[in-house]
Amino acid sequence: MKWRVILEPDRETGEWAAWCPELLGCTSAGDTEEEALENIREAIQLYLEADPIQLSPGAISREVTVG
Repeated sequence: MKWRVILEPDRETGEWAAWCPELLGCTSAGDTEEEALENIREAIQLYLEADPIQLSPGAISREVTVG
């Protein structure tokens, strides 16, 4: 799965900020562009990881494929 990632250098610190515009709040950073890419990749994986939930009696859990 591919995601758009925005990388932006911080002029004061020299570090790189990274975020995925389609995933609200999914951000990361790194000392280098490569490190920022590695970190945002991990952040996206964690963002998309399903949280355990407790279902009400009679509720059914299903998975769907999109795209």
